[in-house]
Amino acid sequence: MLKLENLSVAVNNRPILHDVNLHIKQGEVHVLFGPNGTGKSTLIGAIMGFARYTITAGKIYFKGQDITNLPIDERARRGIGIMIQRPPTLRGLSVREMVNICGKNQADVEILAGKTNMLEFLDRGVNEGFSGGELKRSELLQLMAQQPELLMLDEPESGVDIENIAVVGQAANYILERGTRKNGQTIKKRRLDRLKSGLIITHTGHILDYVPADMAHVMYQGTLSCSGNPQEMLACIHDKGYEECINCALEGVKI
Repeated sequence: MLKLENLSVAVNNRPILHDVNLHIKQGEVHVLFGPNGTGKSTLIGAIMGFARYTITAGKIYFKGQDITNLPIDERARRGIGIMIQRPPTLRGLSVREMVNICGKNQADVEILAGKTNMLEFLDRGVNEGFSGGELKRSELLQLMAQQPELLMLDEPESGVDIENIAVVGQAANYILERGTRKNGQTIKKRRLDRLKSGLIITHTGHILDYVPADMAHVMYQGTLSCSGNPQEMLACIHDKGYEECINCALEGVKI
């Protein structure tokens, strides 16, 4: 689904990412941990094609095609969707109109809005006066209409309460066509002809209670330093911190 090959990225001529290699298979959800300022948001911004991120080396492949130099709108049409931390306010454009614009097919706006508790916001300006949780739900509503094949979430728990985290998780599972957890097990809806993938940035790991991940990575000093089991890696980070967790992984110590 997604392959990053020796990807290096700069912002305002300042190198941020260095030789990042990542392979997300079709149907997999990966989670990305890392300290603030280490390049996590830069990574997904570069994958989406935001102009402020300059690719200085390497390639981005989506579904086997080189998209390194494609514009944002073409990447979205091909099936990449993103939820960012601070979406802009769009005055003069209602949430209802925005969902219709994003819709891959003729979306039933009312049904999708019901799934994200956004019915009462449909005729308001996009993100105008929205709280943190409302911003997340607004973006997820647009993504549900878009139906991306690769879903990228940047800190989905940021600025939201426990109730809204649950709504975010349910909406993400809807987009990924995955079920939710039941008795500690993950129930997945599998459509063999169209498995979807995800890349989630998180500090707290709370989103993993709702959207289980298949693989975790730690980004440290602008590169992916180690990979492993998401829950084990998160426990190691909470217990020892990023640097010692990375050292343990590099030394081959079981996390």
